[in-house]
Amino acid sequence: MSGLYIHIPFCESRCIYCGFYSTTLLNKRQRYVDALCHEMSLRPHPTLSTIYIGGGTPSQLTPSQLNQLFTGISMSYPPLPTNVEVTMECNPDDITKEYAKVLSSLPINRVSMGVQTFSDKRLHFLHRRHASSQAMQAVDILREAGIQNISIDLMFGFPDETISEWESDIESALSLNVEHISAYSLMYEEGTPLYDMLKKGQISEIDEERYIIMYKTLVNHLESSGYRHYEISNFALEGYESRHNSSYWNGTPYIGIGAAACSYDILSRKNNIADIDKYMESIEKGETAYEEETLSATDRYNDLITTALRTHDGINLETLEREHGIEAKNYLLQNAQRHIDSGMLAMESGMLHLTLDGIMVSDNVMSDLIKI
Repeated sequence: MSGLYIHIPFCESRCIYCGFYSTTLLNKRQRYVDALCHEMSLRPHPTLSTIYIGGGTPSQLTPSQLNQLFTGISMSYPPLPTNVEVTMECNPDDITKEYAKVLSSLPINRVSMGVQTFSDKRLHFLHRRHASSQAMQAVDILREAGIQNISIDLMFGFPDETISEWESDIESALSLNVEHISAYSLMYEEGTPLYDMLKKGQISEIDEERYIIMYKTLVNHLESSGYRHYEISNFALEGYESRHNSSYWNGTPYIGIGAAACSYDILSRKNNIADIDKYMESIEKGETAYEEETLSATDRYNDLITTALRTHDGINLETLEREHGIEAKNYLLQNAQRHIDSGMLAMESGMLHLTLDGIMVSDNVMSDLIKI
């Protein structure tokens, strides 16, 4: 079983923080969808456990383009299991009653929306297209159309954001009664307008102490409301964990289709070219559009450490020993001991996992556990 990721890079406008590959050239959509369907026919065709349509803004595709995309999926990966998780990312302002009906008529059974914040002031700062009221309305519209698995993304750590403002965002999110919430601190990625604003001194990052308070506030509010904190940035009601994203953290193979998409088959990683024109030209010629990286034993060990340790369950020591040998297990335990002693890591029932305090310094902990 494998996951299928399809990258839709189109955005009506760019947000100032986004470092993902995207384009505002919407006139290329039809040619790109044609290329996606062609690439799927050229790639391996395993049985799928999950499908994730991400971006960019997948909801910038027209209903006919979405229908064409799913026809291409069904032709390349027949038959789809009845319990396959099919997620599509959407912008709240794209969710009209008509568009939601299109989504519900397709195999899509999970929608992930980039809400980010319920403050119109901060939405304007991010250059988001929607207003907070539209995010609220979008959830209602999706429910009416029969979508019963909804995830929303939140951001925290805006310049000058207060704890009380963040608590207000959390409470607004909880009032929607969605099944899944992802929450990320605002990141300043090089090459983005937000990064440039930071370097020019126009804005300032929040301090570490406030970040820690905000993160612990998030965890406390969501866990007390019945959400399971199953990964560093992800919370779900029982049974609604993202199966597709979990495949990234538990080492399940996946195929990436589209410009800048990544594929993983345990032994190698393939990265599609991050250029929509070059991508389409290659696919139209029937050629592969990716560069392949063969993963060494050390690469695979490091991947396991840095992905499994993001999860609530952590690293299964039995799995580690079976896949990488007793030497790798001993190496891990030797380097983990000081973090266990300091309370950053904990060992339970053969699983090594980060504590809440350990999450705050997870990059440092992981760097001590990987092999150079």
